[in-house]
Amino acid sequence: MKITIKETQNPTILKFEFPDFITQNESFEFKNIDEANNSPLAQQLFYLPFVKTVYISGNFIAIERFSIVDWNDVKDAVAEQIEEYVKSGGKILIEDTSKPTKTALTVYGETTPNPATLKFVVSRRLTKTALEFKNIDETAPSPLAKELFQFPFVKEVFIDENYISITKYEVATWEEITIEIRTFIKEYIENGGIVIDETLVVADTKQEKQQIKNFDNLDTTSQQIINILEEYVKPAVAADGGNILFDSYDENEKRVKVILQGSCNGCPSSTFTLKNGIENMLKDMLNDPAIIVEAINP
Repeated sequence: MKITIKETQNPTILKFEFPDFITQNESFEFKNIDEANNSPLAQQLFYLPFVKTVYISGNFIAIERFSIVDWNDVKDAVAEQIEEYVKSGGKILIEDTSKPTKTALTVYGETTPNPATLKFVVSRRLTKTALEFKNIDETAPSPLAKELFQFPFVKEVFIDENYISITKYEVATWEEITIEIRTFIKEYIENGGIVIDETLVVADTKQEKQQIKNFDNLDTTSQQIINILEEYVKPAVAADGGNILFDSYDENEKRVKVILQGSCNGCPSSTFTLKNGIENMLKDMLNDPAIIVEAINP
């Protein structure tokens, strides 16, 4: 058996591919050795000091590393260790006979302020990274989103934490298609379908602005704006099936540019929300009546 090493679009994550499938219709993510009880191989890998996360899915094991090493220095040794482990009869996964073959879950639809968008809430976490898909060509990280675009009435898909916001074309009404979509999502996830393949998620430059590593490079006002959006605005728009991202702040124009995602994008009431909600909040909390908020969605 020969392990093939494959790079991913995330430089901290490397795939170690097997010639055959090692798990069927299931994906696993282990953050530490205690979580990896049903994967002796993952537990073995966590003894390597640079291993941050282990993913097991299909025919591969993907490993996310800490920054203390470079993959070029250790990848061959890791591949050899995995090969030797399997050759010696080590178990990759231990089947949990106590759990049913399907993981029962609930999916229900919630209306949003955008009449073209419905929010489907799932009784489990789906992703740690909010992702928006405008068309099927963008769906490489999400097999579920790709499948949803097979429905002719699906225009856009937004996935975050425990919900999926779907924006439809006008060719169908929600009364006609809600049950069909809800049933599809429920059966897809229960049967072990992959919602998000975290190894294929490409860092979004817009979202990176709000990450800690870049946050410190921003001016003080921009940092304050991000903190306000994160603490006060995001929870509210998430409840409506959407998301808001900080893009930029122009100190001369006092103009805050934001990006709306999910149900917020194209929502008839989004202008009112921006002007009478977010803009007024920033004016008040920053003590600057000249603040202007503008959405820059394409």
